[in-house]
Amino acid sequence: MTTEQYEVFWPRTARQIKVKPLAPRLDTLNGKTVAQLWDYLFRGDEVFPLIEEGLKKLYPDVKFVSWREFGNTHSSDEHAVLAALPQRFRELGVDAVISGMGC
Repeated sequence: MTTEQYEVFWPRTARQIKVKPLAPRLDTLNGKTVAQLWDYLFRGDEVFPLIEEGLKKLYPDVKFVSWREFGNTHSSDEHAVLAALPQRFRELGVDAVISGMGC
């Protein structure tokens, strides 16, 4: 039996982005504004109302900004949509985000 050896290379490059610490968690969602982001792939239009209903039971003073406000996060213009998010969040007073995506 002949054993052949081949040189192989790992197909990835070195990390280009440094790991950053996570933002601190909110103590509560009461009085906070939560943005909804969706990639339009899996039933977000059905799921987000259920999430809102459940969260409002726990946090009656929570407010939501609908996914309709932000556009499709997985489309031909997703780079522009994503690049605009930080400014839109500031304008809308967003404290937290729920990002829904389907596979």
